[in-house]
Amino acid sequence: MMILNGIRVLDFTQYLAGPTVTRLMAEMGAEIIKIEIAPNGDPSRGLPLADRNRSGYFVQQNRGKESLCIDLKKPEALAILRELVSKVDVVVENFGPGVMEKRGLTYNDLRAIKPDIIMASVSAYGRESTLSHKTGYDWAAQAFAGLMHMTGDPDGPPTPMGFAIGDIGSGVHAFSAIGFALFHRGRTGQGQWLDLSMVDAMFHMQDIALQAHTLSKGTFMPTRMGNHHAVVCPFGVFKGPSGYLVILALQPQWKNVCAALGQPDLEHDPRFAQADRRAANQVELIGLIETWLTRFPDNATVLEHLEKHRVPSAPVLNPVEALEHPYFLERGMVRRIEDPVLGPLAVPGFPLRFSAQPERPDLVAPLLGQHNFAVLSRVLDYAPARIAALAAEGVLISGNR
Repeated sequence: MMILNGIRVLDFTQYLAGPTVTRLMAEMGAEIIKIEIAPNGDPSRGLPLADRNRSGYFVQQNRGKESLCIDLKKPEALAILRELVSKVDVVVENFGPGVMEKRGLTYNDLRAIKPDIIMASVSAYGRESTLSHKTGYDWAAQAFAGLMHMTGDPDGPPTPMGFAIGDIGSGVHAFSAIGFALFHRGRTGQGQWLDLSMVDAMFHMQDIALQAHTLSKGTFMPTRMGNHHAVVCPFGVFKGPSGYLVILALQPQWKNVCAALGQPDLEHDPRFAQADRRAANQVELIGLIETWLTRFPDNATVLEHLEKHRVPSAPVLNPVEALEHPYFLERGMVRRIEDPVLGPLAVPGFPLRFSAQPERPDLVAPLLGQHNFAVLSRVLDYAPARIAALAAEGVLISGNR
């Protein structure tokens, strides 16, 4: 039995932040009914790269979900949604400001139908905030939360992350919050509303900026560090003999670094003996390490040597290198799936490992409106003739993408 077997989710999500939540829940066995708005459904169905009008982006984020595509301009569609609310445990949405209010589908509306409902709303700035009226995408959250300010060369402009950390990070936060809300409901019988902000999720990742600024009475100003940490050394990106690698050492590893360099006397050298002195003299220390790196034939030899001396280090990999890397394959983090339209496709695997749920289910992303009949007949006991009539009236939509 999978961990979320028996949990039914009504999924009003699109693009990435919201679909991340329900993608993770689907991997754990939840029944996900994805509501897609006619005529085109989730806008990510139109994102590149696509083949035969089928988006790989959509497939990756929506495997294991059932698609119910309806025309929300028709009153029958809203009636269907309210019936479905009474049959589910969780509702997830990441619409723009005012959309759920306009449809009469806010948390207060839903709990009037089902008092113990759990609803998660994921938005850029939160539903209850002075900026709740603003729309926003991942890079807006990175910028506003200060992550972009901390990324890039010290003398260059702020730099966004090369993947959607704001969307996916807020989705993972919402996923964890739903798990604890279900746990709380199991103990108390109470549902609740979860108001998740992309900016909050990103700001939560700030590790040193606030407390260091406070403790230094304002003299420490967080800023971009570039390839090397401002207050820890060695702790950064180095150009090795065959590509880039990272070498990372705190005070407990400093002795190991000196041994790896073949210069044990450096451990007590006044320039480098303590962390603050290494930070103050990091240009000299970085230069010393980079010169040492040139003695090796390739990065693999460097990394093997550092590992032997218990110095934390790693290669800087291109994500595509993971496709054949033993670590990612053994951990199941490269999933080779078979899509009915696209055929073979590589996607990232499920990052959580449960001893009680070791299996990883084979999940397929739905075609637009593929499960209109299945959902309405199974969940709401609609007769085939009634479902056919709804399709004929344009309340239900389906398509081959």
